[in-house]
Amino acid sequence: MSAFNLSSISSEFILIAISILIGIAIGTEREYRNKSAGLRTLILVSFGSCVFTILSLKLGIATPDRIAANIITGIGFLGAGVIFKEENKIGRITTATTIWATASLGMCAGSGHIYLSILGTIVVLIILSLLIYLQDFIDNYHKIREYRLTASSLEDYEYCMELFRKHQLKYSLVKARKDPGSYSGTWSVSGNYKQHAQLTEQLLKDPRILSYQF
Repeated sequence: MSAFNLSSISSEFILIAISILIGIAIGTEREYRNKSAGLRTLILVSFGSCVFTILSLKLGIATPDRIAANIITGIGFLGAGVIFKEENKIGRITTATTIWATASLGMCAGSGHIYLSILGTIVVLIILSLLIYLQDFIDNYHKIREYRLTASSLEDYEYCMELFRKHQLKYSLVKARKDPGSYSGTWSVSGNYKQHAQLTEQLLKDPRILSYQF
């Protein structure tokens, strides 16, 4: 085996090792927060993207970007698989975008753009770890929740809106439902965390409210 080939193998090994370290760095943060896409998943996403990128360059085809484009398509399907919708709420968007971003960093490593992959990993970790405190700060002052309240009579149903006004919360009716012996409604309610906490405390003790959830 020639020295050139040995050098090439060594370079590829370094690129793959970097992609694995990228997956470890981001995956550890996700695993710590008990997310569905954790350490092993993100290591494999970064590693796989890196290997496919190296392979596309080694094949020497006229348009190596075609494999890169297919990597993005495949990661799109993977990311879509972790997204779920529950009533009017869509969850795990951040997990899906983290998979997508990790794949791009693996592709950076595979194509030899090491500094770009390192910089991108730092940016992703800052967004996932540090900006969560800014997000919590914003939520404390402007939190939007959907409340579903059930009451036994129409008067008690209208009383629900009085509770929102009492705690100085802004609200809008999303949907309403009448069942035999009960009325229920779903409201989109906004306010600060303290106002929401006071409302839920009263809902828990209020005998006029049969059930609630948010």
